Amino acid sequence: MVTPVLTTALRAQTTELPIQAAWSITAVDVARRIGVIADDSMRGRDTPSRGLDLTAEYVAGQFRRFGLKTSIQRYPITRRRLDPARSRVVFSAGGREESAGFTTAARLQGGVVPDQPVRAGAVLVAGGHTAETAGQLNVRDKVVVFVAPAKPEPEALQQVLRVLFLARPKALLILSDADSAAFAGAIPKRHPERTVIGGASDKPVILQIHPGPVKHALAAAGVEPAILRTTTAPVARELPSLQVGVEIRDTVTSSLTAPNTIGVLEGTDPKLKNEYVVYSAHMDHIGITPGQRDSINNGADDDASGTAGVIELAEAFTRPGARPRRSMIFVTVSGEEKGLWGSDYFASHPPVPVKQLVANINIDMIGRNWPDTIVAIGKEHSDLGSTLDRVNAAHPELRMTAIDDRWPEERFYFRSDHYNFARKGVPILFFFNGVHEDYHEVTDSPDKINSEKEARILKLLFYLGQDVANAPKRPAWNPESFKEIVE
Repeated sequence: MVTPVLTTALRAQTTELPIQAAWSITAVDVARRIGVIADDSMRGRDTPSRGLDLTAEYVAGQFRRFGLKTSIQRYPITRRRLDPARSRVVFSAGGREESAGFTTAARLQGGVVPDQPVRAGAVLVAGGHTAETAGQLNVRDKVVVFVAPAKPEPEALQQVLRVLFLARPKALLILSDADSAAFAGAIPKRHPERTVIGGASDKPVILQIHPGPVKHALAAAGVEPAILRTTTAPVARELPSLQVGVEIRDTVTSSLTAPNTIGVLEGTDPKLKNEYVVYSAHMDHIGITPGQRDSINNGADDDASGTAGVIELAEAFTRPGARPRRSMIFVTVSGEEKGLWGSDYFASHPPVPVKQLVANINIDMIGRNWPDTIVAIGKEHSDLGSTLDRVNAAHPELRMTAIDDRWPEERFYFRSDHYNFARKGVPILFFFNGVHEDYHEVTDSPDKINSEKEARILKLLFYLGQDVANAPKRPAWNPESFKEIVE
């Protein structure tokens, strides 16, 4: 039997050890690590670049030193150019096969170009749909043939198309009402290069199609675009007699790779260690701006501050007594400045099933601006917001207040790496001090970082991660936010 005195001593030790781990995060260490990551020798850490690879190796070396299970995940970056002469969209109905070629009657609008030919049954969507009515349609693995009303309201139309896109059809084909000559004239003579991250994707391609070359096949399937444009009631029906094939040929102009650095710390609980809390930051920046005396964009705040923060947190969690019940993943991604490339790839190829990721705490620019305040974006979307408020209130000694998003009109929620976790169903919080006059300038240098302030923010994030990783239940989405954000 454990005596009461001994029990009290054990509880005190259990509380004291994580506090000691938190206070191992120091301004000196923060400044030193930012100095390494934002040094001129890293050449601005463009994606991809030698400097970025050196940064990834530096982070990996730190993770290994702490005893984390460490890996560098490389993702492919290919540059491709559509070959219009070898690409077409084929409509087959009533024994008739017609095609719309990419030189005159088909135009790439967006989405993801399939790397293999697509062939599937079709669903007609037309008339006065709303996002709500479109969301009730089952178009998964079908080709959507979409006919917009004659005078659509632009914002409502975009919402309907977004809902259809997220419903995972094989392709989304928008029938154009433009004059055939005008449509053909808008097709580029030489298609621009596209950057493709990773391999095959289940996201659909979006194409605009001029119906002229395929009008007989459409008619055989009961599709009359001119009549459908005058319809105000929502229309949605299967087209059992129509098969659509999308054949897009590419030329690969270049092929490279870029790194994400991953460190994993196993949790202490036999059951909960199969769930993971993720800390993330992007280690890339914008590289070199030629023609200036100082041409290297060091990116000290954006986002050497976040990268150093992830390293500091990884070290703190490996201190004696600080390892929590759930497991932890520390990841520094690349390609954020190019379009959230690395986090998109990581969220699609995590080291464990994505359903085992219970929370993402993302850090992007935390070394500047107010000394006593940090913005926490995403608080309203899950109970992580109330957890943060409680943890923040419990640590007044940090002299740091996490506040709500001050700039909702800037849509920062959708502009950093946490968004790729949120889309996959992982609750997030995004810590960010806002932009400043040195944002994306060569003057974003290490000497301007307030490392003492950053160390206090990181202590708060350490206590937050401890709370989430030791809680009996995983964080929960607010239902309305889940419906709006999660794909």
